[in-house]
Amino acid sequence: MATVEYDGIGKSFGPVKVMENISFTIDTQKFVVLLGPSGCGKTTLLRMTAGLETISAGEIRMAGERVNEIHPRDRDIAMVFQTYALYPTMTVFDNIAFSLQVRKVAPEEIKRQVEEAAEILNLTDYLKRYPKALSGGQRQRVAMGRALVRHPKVFLFDEPLSNLDAKLRGQMRFEIRRIHDRLNTTTIYVTHDQIEAMTMADEIVVMNGGRIEQIGTPEEIYDRPANCFVADFIGSPSINLLKGIVERQDGRAVMRVGESGLHLPENTSAREGQSLVYGMRPLDIEVGDSGEASGTVEFVENTGAETHLHINFDGHDIRAVAQGRLRVKTGDRLNFTINPEKVHLFDQTSEKRID
Repeated sequence: MATVEYDGIGKSFGPVKVMENISFTIDTQKFVVLLGPSGCGKTTLLRMTAGLETISAGEIRMAGERVNEIHPRDRDIAMVFQTYALYPTMTVFDNIAFSLQVRKVAPEEIKRQVEEAAEILNLTDYLKRYPKALSGGQRQRVAMGRALVRHPKVFLFDEPLSNLDAKLRGQMRFEIRRIHDRLNTTTIYVTHDQIEAMTMADEIVVMNGGRIEQIGTPEEIYDRPANCFVADFIGSPSINLLKGIVERQDGRAVMRVGESGLHLPENTSAREGQSLVYGMRPLDIEVGDSGEASGTVEFVENTGAETHLHINFDGHDIRAVAQGRLRVKTGDRLNFTINPEKVHLFDQTSEKRID
């Protein structure tokens, strides 16, 4: 177990800078997710941590020791890749044991460690099978077992669930988090899937364009996004973002959107005349017979437990989520209410949060 410190990390490919001045610390035993869209730099940062990619600037420290020049095999880390990379001619036992066999660990110790890892991963009954006889989830667990037996200071996961179907991804999220809670090994997990980040992480590092947008717990990231990018990237369904101008109406601050005025929080620091981005999460929109605003239903998605509504509101497409099954259809006029204390406000120019 170890802390991992990133101090002024930069990365260039020739004259092209893809990352600059990345600095943050991952505390020991934490499960931290690097989250962001494709090309944001999260996998590059993970590969630099593993020693598979050179560092152009700054330094990475593990347990206080600079590791920039240390060979990957000597960093005491274990990495689980997106592809399983199992040896097809080896049994599950031998795939898990391979790194121990290379290090010439005693056979009885190899047997003990492999069986211990297999018990943690529910693979005990599959140790004599070959990879071709396993499901995708079982193969991923074998890849994790190969990492487990090394007892590393730090676990690195590079989008390990992206090749699995939706149901299996849900099961494997539970498995990976359960293993972390049992072993308490510092874990860095890369994904572009915000559901994985929200359900698994102790802390999330949101990245975009080679920079960090926000660091915080899942609750902090969801409840108080630092800017428009984070607000839009976190949450499913995505947040509704509308642009408008702050006005005064009946003594209260509102944001003018077309012909409608949406109330702002009472203690907002937004100024009259300021250009805002008004964010409202679909689950925070209450639809009903009465409401402060109305729109035309353009599309209805019935998921069983919820009804997802696409509403045309003064020329803007917004999405609302209602519990249960609503008897509405395309073309219906629908009223809705937005709790001003649950909205997220951002400055249009800087796109930064306004309290």
